[in-house]
Amino acid sequence: MMEKLDKNLQDLMWQARERTLRQMQTSFEVDQKTQFNDLVTTVDKDNERFIDQALKKIDPTSQIISEEGFGDQVSSLKGRVYIVDPIDGTLNFVKQKTNFAIMLACYEDGQPKLGYIMDVMNKRLYHGGPELGVWCNDTQLTAPQNLSLRDSLIDINHGILLSSKYDLQTVLKHASGLRLYGSAGIEMINVLEGRLGMYLSYLKPWDLAAGRVLAETLGLVVKSIDKPSLDVLSSNFVLVATKQVATDVFALVN
Repeated sequence: MMEKLDKNLQDLMWQARERTLRQMQTSFEVDQKTQFNDLVTTVDKDNERFIDQALKKIDPTSQIISEEGFGDQVSSLKGRVYIVDPIDGTLNFVKQKTNFAIMLACYEDGQPKLGYIMDVMNKRLYHGGPELGVWCNDTQLTAPQNLSLRDSLIDINHGILLSSKYDLQTVLKHASGLRLYGSAGIEMINVLEGRLGMYLSYLKPWDLAAGRVLAETLGLVVKSIDKPSLDVLSSNFVLVATKQVATDVFALVN
């Protein structure tokens, strides 16, 4: 059952990629959401409608949480719940035409089951879950090296870093260096691949859900730094890191 569902969801992600590439060749509308650098486009909205409608055909009894509001009003994680980010890194999508992703996750009774991060411009689909392992296209990934904070490049959301919240500037001083990509999906990929030792940001459900599935499957730490536990339905300050980096970070921020 899980393998058939995984195949259907992989196919859906590749279809969403092709739609996105086609729409990039045409003119699309860009609007502000909360401020000038928080954008939404007609591509975000079209992708979300397409993915949500396809999910209802694939899994009719499921519920859907999706960023732009075309999903369901979900208050319970009972049964299967899909979490959709139709364009993650919309500012990059608009300004750079690269460094953005499409993300999808499947949770069952609140437990992470399947995750998908499509690196659109590099044609790489990161996919899998606890029953399947983690893959990049057709290549299975192994757990990244368990580096320390001192030996790692790290990624901390620039807004959090500038606010000095949780003394994260001290964390940065203990790391090898800072890298920022502007897309939770792309940043998660870099942790999965071992190019980053950690990623820390304020993440909404659609920012975190897919990456959490894949990261935990590879034995990485996914942990809230402001709450006792992660809540799939709410936003959290989240650390995604190797076990040693997580130990080093929590020793500094606590």
